[in-house]
Amino acid sequence: MSRPFRARIRPEVLALAIVMLVSLTAASCGSDDDGITVGSASRGTVGEIVEAPGSVTARAAATLSAPAAGTLAELRVEAGQKVNKGTVVAVIDSPDLEARRDSAAKALDQASRGGGSAGLSTAGYTAVRRKTDKQAATAFDDARDAAGKITDANLRGVLLKQVDAAEQQYQAASAAAAATLRSVQRGVASLGQAVESLSAAQKLQAQQAYELADAAVEALTLRAPVAGVVQFGGPATGGAATSSLTDLLSGGSAPAASTSLPGVDTAVPKGAYVAAGTPIVTIVDVSALGLSAQVDETDVLLVQPGITAAVELDAATGASYAATVRAVDLLPTTSAQGGVSYRVRLDLAAGKYDDGTKAPTPRPGMSAVVRLQVREAADAVTVPASAIVNADGQDTVWTVRNGRYQRVSVKVGVQGEDVVQVTSGLDAGQPVVVGGADLVKSGEKVP
Repeated sequence: MSRPFRARIRPEVLALAIVMLVSLTAASCGSDDDGITVGSASRGTVGEIVEAPGSVTARAAATLSAPAAGTLAELRVEAGQKVNKGTVVAVIDSPDLEARRDSAAKALDQASRGGGSAGLSTAGYTAVRRKTDKQAATAFDDARDAAGKITDANLRGVLLKQVDAAEQQYQAASAAAAATLRSVQRGVASLGQAVESLSAAQKLQAQQAYELADAAVEALTLRAPVAGVVQFGGPATGGAATSSLTDLLSGGSAPAASTSLPGVDTAVPKGAYVAAGTPIVTIVDVSALGLSAQVDETDVLLVQPGITAAVELDAATGASYAATVRAVDLLPTTSAQGGVSYRVRLDLAAGKYDDGTKAPTPRPGMSAVVRLQVREAADAVTVPASAIVNADGQDTVWTVRNGRYQRVSVKVGVQGEDVVQVTSGLDAGQPVVVGGADLVKSGEKVP
């Protein structure tokens, strides 16, 4: 049982051939009446292309959110403005955090003057140490809670490490005070020495509480974590994002309550109430654009870092962009239809129109069609794809010998849409049936 060979063509994958003919590809030698067309094998270049859907990606993006409830005291940037890393973009006014810092400052001042520890008995000493430990635990919990609400991962990590280090230092001081008390109970040390040790722990706790509270207030000044272009609010994800932001704003006395109305800017205005976690601005780094393409599992093994691709954008009809594969993900993604694909990451270069004029710079998220040049064979023996017939699992062609049709087994290499490379079993110039192969009978005389 034989059937005509078909090149792989699916909605996601398209094989495209560019053939540089050296000799005649399909010179008709058969009769038009019998439906069989005889041509000849040629030499040329065959390219195989895998086509995949994709989208334009930015180099990085970071959303700055309110680390605590308060009001947007300052908004120092405009939408579309370019900013450098570290630029102050907004300032949040949070009375709660500022009150906590003021309270910590007063406690530090009192501890620095040595109040509250002199003249203690052993029992009183123990009670004061326990109270100090409790105050320290509360301060560390508050500091972790404040740091955890910061959306900038780097800043959040730094503050959390600062809290951990401060807690470890205090625990060491508290343990030293406890050890001194045990020495007093054994008669090895005086109560005065224990009081000095406790005072040192109290001062350390007060100093750390103030520094952590001050760091939380400092975090209310939002700085750009990357250089890029400003966009108000969080990443645009459709109506859901707008509703979420509106819900957050409606939680307080926000003058922006009307942002739920159609046609009204959803950005948080200066002076508006913000809940902890409300997105204020997003900084998008577009200094280097890329592509994210989804390649079907049947083709991903052909895709390697460094191969080139031609890219077309829905938003720029007639323009072509160049791209280079940077990496192929190891773990798959599952499509809504249940198919398995792998994400391929590419670097995107500038584009041109057919007339040579410069194409516009894409925006992140734009849809694209990515044609990956996965394989190419130069100076190869080629035949039209219609000449390949699969018989019982073996690729064959019908050739002409001594004036009669004869089936020949061949091995196929790079497969284009219209032309296929033959790696063995056929020589350039040899006549082959290129049309009507299913009508040929072995040994039949060529008309």
